Amino acid sequence: TQPRSRVRGMENGVMPNGNNVNGEVVGDSTKKQGAYGKVKTHKESKLSQILHLDEVWSAITLLYISPLESNLESPLIRETFNPLDLKFCDDILCKVSRSFAAVIRQLPSQLLVDVLIFYLVLRALDTIEDDMTYFPSNEEKVKSLLAFHKTALVDPTWTMMGCGEGDERRLLEEFPKCHSVYAALPEGSRRVISDITLRMATGMAEFVDKDLGQGTADVAQYNRYCHFVAGLVGEGLSRLFASSELERSALAGELHLSDQMGLFLQKTNIIRDYLEDYVDGRAFWPQSIWKKYSAGGDLGYFANPATEEAKKAGLCCLNDLVTDALELAPDCLAYLSKLRCAEVFRFCAIPQVMAIATLDRCYHNADVFTGVVKIRKGMSCQLINDTVDMRGVHGIFHRFATSILSRAEKARRSGFDDPTHDRTTRACRAIVELTETEAKRSARKSALVTGGAAVVASCATAGFLSLGSGTRAASRMPVTSALASFGMFSLMKAGLGKCVGSRGAMGALLPAEDIVKRSKTATM
Repeated sequence: TQPRSRVRGMENGVMPNGNNVNGEVVGDSTKKQGAYGKVKTHKESKLSQILHLDEVWSAITLLYISPLESNLESPLIRETFNPLDLKFCDDILCKVSRSFAAVIRQLPSQLLVDVLIFYLVLRALDTIEDDMTYFPSNEEKVKSLLAFHKTALVDPTWTMMGCGEGDERRLLEEFPKCHSVYAALPEGSRRVISDITLRMATGMAEFVDKDLGQGTADVAQYNRYCHFVAGLVGEGLSRLFASSELERSALAGELHLSDQMGLFLQKTNIIRDYLEDYVDGRAFWPQSIWKKYSAGGDLGYFANPATEEAKKAGLCCLNDLVTDALELAPDCLAYLSKLRCAEVFRFCAIPQVMAIATLDRCYHNADVFTGVVKIRKGMSCQLINDTVDMRGVHGIFHRFATSILSRAEKARRSGFDDPTHDRTTRACRAIVELTETEAKRSARKSALVTGGAAVVASCATAGFLSLGSGTRAASRMPVTSALASFGMFSLMKAGLGKCVGSRGAMGALLPAEDIVKRSKTATM
C-alpha cells in the first residue's frame, strides 16, 4: 500500500509484457501515477546478467521447473467467491502490484483471498491519497479518505470515477467487483481489513496538508509516515494470519515486530526511490538527516552535485539512511522466526530478502541520485528459490550484511570519511552475529550440492566428448558439451539441493495442509 512510486521491487508477479498469467490485458499499462517510469532505471547489461550463470538457472528453475504455485483455483476458493469478480481482482492485482502478486497467490486457500483483497482495498485507498489533482481541496480529500471504510467497504455499488491513473483508476471505477469478493470473506477478516483501512486513512489524512517537497521534517515524522502506510499493513497481516489459525493466535499481538517488518520494506523503497519522489514533489527523506549533508539546503542538492565534496556528501547521507533501515533487520528476523506455516513464511520472507538485497545495492552507490537502482532479475529469482526456511533467510541476510560491511571498511581504507561508519558496521555486525551459525550450515550444504553436481556434470561432459570424437559433429562438440555440462550441472545442483535439504530443511515450518490436519486431530 505504499504510494505509487514505492510499490515496486521483485517484479516477479506478471509476465514480462505486463499482462496477467493468461496473457490478457487489464487496465492501461502506459499510464502511471507520480514520477514512476519518468527517471532512469539503473540496470546491469543483459550480457552482465547472463554471465551470472547460477542466477540464469535460478530464473529457469523459478519459471519452468519449480515455480511458485498458485492456489487461486482451489475448490474452497471456487466455491466461495464469484468467479468473474475474483478474476478481476486477480488480474488487477497483477497490474497494480507486480511485486506481490506471485507471493500472494502461493498462500493457502483459506488465507489467499483475504490477503489479496486486503492489498487491493489499501491500494484503492492509496490511489485516492496519491492523486494530487482530483479533489478541489485538501478538505475534500481528507473527507473522502476518512469515509472510505464506510463507503467502499459498506456500499456494494460504491465507485470513484476519474481518480488516479491507468490501472489504479480502473480499480476504483470497478470497485464493486472487489466489494463482492470482500463481502464473501469471513467476518473476522472483514473486521481486520476495515479497521486497518480506517487507521491508515486517518494517518494519510494527517499528511495531506504537509508540504513534503523537501521530505519529512525529522526521523520521528519519517517513522510515523512509514508506520501509517506500511507498519499497519504488517499488523493487519499478522491478525489475518492468526485469524486463519494457520499461525498461532499470539502472532496477532506482535505489534512491534509487525510494524518493523513494514518499516523495513517501506524505508528501503523510500531510499531507492529518492529521485522519483523528489521529481514527483512528495519526498520522504527526513530533513533532520539530509540537511546535515546538503550544503545547498535543498534535497535536490544530491541529484546535481557540482563538486566532489557534494558527491561525497550525498553518499554520506545515503549511507546514513541505509544504516537506519539496517537497524530494523534483527526485529524482522525475530518476526520470521515466530512463523510456523511454510506458505505464510515465504510470503513474509521473500519481500524481506529482496529489501536487504536492495539496501546492499543502494549502499554507497551514487546511482541512487541519478535514477532507480534495481537488483538483477536473476538475483531476484535466486533469492526466491533460496527463501524456503529460516536457514535460507539467515544465509541471505548474512551475505548482504557482510557485503555492506566489506564496502564500508573498503571506503574507510580509501580515505572516505563517513560519519555513520561506526553505526553502519555495528548494524551489519549485529545481523552477521544473528545469522552466522545458520549461514555456515547453509554454506556447507551449498558446497556439498555444488561439488556433487559438478562431478555429475563433468562425467556427462566426458561422455558427450567421447561420443562425439571421430565424427563430423566433433567440431561442434566443445560448445555442445559446455552447454550440456552447464545444464547438467544446474539440474543436478537443484536436485541434490532438494535431496540434501529435505531432512529438516523447513525446520519448524509446516505446509498449511499439515497444520489443518493436526488441528483437526487435536479437536477430535
